[in-house]
Amino acid sequence: MKRVITYGTFDMLHYGHINLLRRAKELGDYLVVALSTDKFNLEKKNKKCFFSYEQRKLLLESIRFVDLVIPEEDWEQKKSDMHLYRIDTFVIGDDWKGKFDFLKDEGVEVVYLERTPEISTTQIKQDLKNK
Repeated sequence: MKRVITYGTFDMLHYGHINLLRRAKELGDYLVVALSTDKFNLEKKNKKCFFSYEQRKLLLESIRFVDLVIPEEDWEQKKSDMHLYRIDTFVIGDDWKGKFDFLKDEGVEVVYLERTPEISTTQIKQDLKNK
């Protein structure tokens, strides 16, 4: 079984997120999503989420491409997650290109997927604010 992992906040879930999850799942048999906790988002990413961790987790668990949702609580957990969940492929959006190449040293394939260009959570929040 080929295991794939991706990381993210997945706030205000939209079709760009679904595209990422679908393409990530196509790279393997089992998709793990490491979902940023509220505390991690606020303290380390400087983001305040519209939906709570539990709400975002429920949404992700409802998507057929997602097999397991785990908490992302710090930047450093990625190396240990690769081993703990026996990950073969790490997937993330191409706006992070090159940032996670160090995971190749853990025996993991690193794939940067092109984002869906016309949509982003930041843009949705901005558009709603301007209405």
